[in-house]
Amino acid sequence: MEILKAIGLFIQNEILGMKWLDRLIADLLSLIGMDTEAWYTSSIRFFIYDVIKIFILLSVLIFIISYIQSYFPPERTKKILGKFKGLPANILAALLGTVTPFCSCSSIPLFIGFTSAGLPVGVTFSFLISSPLVDLGSLVLLTSIFGFRIAIAYVIVGLVLAVIGGTIIEKTGMEKYIEPFIKQARSISIEDQVLSIKDRLKYAWEQVSATVRKVAPYIFIGVFIGALIHNVIPEELIQAVLGSKNPLSPVLAAVVGIPMYADIFGTIPIAEALYAKGVGLGTILSFMMGVTALSLPSIIMLKKAVKARLLVVFCAIVTVGIIFIGYIFNALQGLFM
Repeated sequence: MEILKAIGLFIQNEILGMKWLDRLIADLLSLIGMDTEAWYTSSIRFFIYDVIKIFILLSVLIFIISYIQSYFPPERTKKILGKFKGLPANILAALLGTVTPFCSCSSIPLFIGFTSAGLPVGVTFSFLISSPLVDLGSLVLLTSIFGFRIAIAYVIVGLVLAVIGGTIIEKTGMEKYIEPFIKQARSISIEDQVLSIKDRLKYAWEQVSATVRKVAPYIFIGVFIGALIHNVIPEELIQAVLGSKNPLSPVLAAVVGIPMYADIFGTIPIAEALYAKGVGLGTILSFMMGVTALSLPSIIMLKKAVKARLLVVFCAIVTVGIIFIGYIFNALQGLFM
């Protein structure tokens, strides 16, 4: 058992967490004469380490995910979802969202396409919630920082939120609040292309290139903020605002995160820095989920496809769910440590 635990820690710290890279950067900074105890050196070290680590993991993960995704083009996904009804359909839609590494804005065109194809509105909303919130890449990156148990728990609660959210929207008869032009749009049936392994590899590489270019600004901004939190902002201040002594910390984290627009990869360095400062796990997850599941640009885009009442219900369900998850994880944090 001890051997398995040691192997698991090695994978988490040295392979996924790349702690060897952190030590190498520290040695290089010391070699060029920088004071390794100074706050500015620690900030530079954090920035270089996190940027390199995230870009390496991101490239590898997006390549693998995109290769898998090449077997699930939108037309095939619609056919799969169309075979299921009720709760199983919501669960499948949430699971399919995990193999579509999109941000909240990128998920909306697919949501519109699925709705136009006649899929139940609850099913399409389960996909819309799950797709930006949970993916295979987030599982691996979260494991590299927080460990496997926390990463798995994040994925599970994200999927549960997607299924519950879609089910509530379905059961409350929200379909009538879809804009008429969406429901009346014709879904064009396109035959799935037969792709060779070479084609799939090319597609995966193109997705890596496009995704890295798209999320790079958010990663740089996220790591910069993370470096400030990690080494500049006093721990006492962070604890006062987001610490366990503030009962509203999950609410505050969600409210701050929701207006922001970033991919989950941009939120991870901020989450890492907050975790190091002793912020509660639930508060951190509320922030991450708020940033990725809802954002002002995605809400504006969604407003074009649904009426105000459905938009309000969707935002309320996701927001309340995120905050509730935050409180649950804060209360049960000891189980994950």
